[in-house]
Amino acid sequence: MMGRRSLRILRGSLLAVALAAVPGAVLAHPIGNFTINHYAGITISPTGISLDVVIDMAEIPAFQERLRIDEDGDGEVSDEESTQAAATECVTLASTIRLTVDGAVLVPAPGQAGLSFPSGAGGLSTMRLECRLEADVALQPARRTTIAFEDRSYPDRIGWREIVAFGDGVAVTSDALPASSPSKRLTTYPADLVSQPLDIRSATVVAVAGPSGASVAPAAPVVPATGAGTTTGAVPGGIGGELPAIFRTVDLTPIVLLLSIGTAIALGAGHALTPGHGKTLMAAYLVGSRGTPLHAVGLGLVVTVSHTLGILVLAGLVIAAQGALPPDVVIRVAPAAAAVMFAVIGGWMLVGELRRRLVGHRSARGNATGHGHEHEHADAHDHPNDHPEVHSHGGVQHSHLPEAGGTLTWRGLFALGLAGGLIPSTSALFILLGSIVAGRPLFGLVLVVVFGLGMAVVMTAVGLAMVFARGRLDRMPARSPIGRLAPHAQLVAAVVVLGFGLYLTIQAVAGPPPL
Repeated sequence: MMGRRSLRILRGSLLAVALAAVPGAVLAHPIGNFTINHYAGITISPTGISLDVVIDMAEIPAFQERLRIDEDGDGEVSDEESTQAAATECVTLASTIRLTVDGAVLVPAPGQAGLSFPSGAGGLSTMRLECRLEADVALQPARRTTIAFEDRSYPDRIGWREIVAFGDGVAVTSDALPASSPSKRLTTYPADLVSQPLDIRSATVVAVAGPSGASVAPAAPVVPATGAGTTTGAVPGGIGGELPAIFRTVDLTPIVLLLSIGTAIALGAGHALTPGHGKTLMAAYLVGSRGTPLHAVGLGLVVTVSHTLGILVLAGLVIAAQGALPPDVVIRVAPAAAAVMFAVIGGWMLVGELRRRLVGHRSARGNATGHGHEHEHADAHDHPNDHPEVHSHGGVQHSHLPEAGGTLTWRGLFALGLAGGLIPSTSALFILLGSIVAGRPLFGLVLVVVFGLGMAVVMTAVGLAMVFARGRLDRMPARSPIGRLAPHAQLVAAVVVLGFGLYLTIQAVAGPPPL
């Protein structure tokens, strides 16, 4: 028997592991894990223009930048690498800014530079670049000077963009710019603007130096650039992204390994319950196309495999193809592609069902005139559970809506499952990237696979429930209120799939991009 000391050790170990499994206090970027966010503070004085430019990268682009900055490939960004990268990035950033004074182009010179890596979600970090750029200019007293600024950095990346102008001994007026930084230099994003972030990429202001009869705006507070290696300016809180700390446990004991796998399965199951994987459409498809339990299992597995492969492809883009195709493009395109596939499948189902009904109508008319008797007689016996509307002709019952072999095919089922798995999970991606950062890529791959298994359990359960419901519907008495719906189940299902597909397509194309 196990001694008391051994029992105490076992209980202590299990308690430690349980505490490790509790989600840690990680910070998720409030604007979105794929975003690159911009702040530009323009301070105008009689003798020059000072630009305070901040780039706040969320976890995914920050992960890519760390790979590039880590020149020795040891998995860490040293102070030397950070300092060098900050100077280089500020020079590059200065080249993307267009600054003009009364139409004349000024080239701002880089000054202070700082780079830091605030904590992010899932064991990853964000990245904060701060650059001070200076341009000399002499403003004529009491004369209106027009100053134009444009930020051309990362033009195709999604994220927050704001510009604020201040005067230091100069009156500054602008109709388009906020009076102060809404995000406090990208440190606190306003909750009411998170869903529709600011997108100010250029601005024009009028400055008047010296006595002009107008009040002079107070000078902007001078905020020094963040020192390399610090975490000043970490983004507080955020939406989603929290992952259990068990995935970041250093010592992979058998108990930790089993708990990690179980936690990943639970996360996958939870992810499958969230909107975005077409569970309603899959259910309608299985009901309307007379799916079997085997079809339900197959559909769940297809969704899982396509989702897992999508995560691996997205991780490959993040790691190896960051210059060719930004990962946020995939995140924006995937919902639209899935929605179009849903609409196409729904249209295909509707056309097939209308064709089936047209054939049935023609056959019924033929029976009424003494033709097509043999065909209708066969149809009525081939599908005894369809509860079709019947009529009698020569003592034999005939169906008005014969089943034309069903609409379900493995090809259509595969297409629907592929569409349902197209939209990747940020949690699964973070699990994989966090494992790579920790030097355990194979462990991360295993967790992503079992994450997919958790999805498969839920998707299969939904499919089996719908197959069972359709079986019960077929066994209802033909004259009961519910039984009368059985002949129309396929038509309703086709309309549901098509309608949801069109709605999701319009939402994906016309709606704001997910950040």
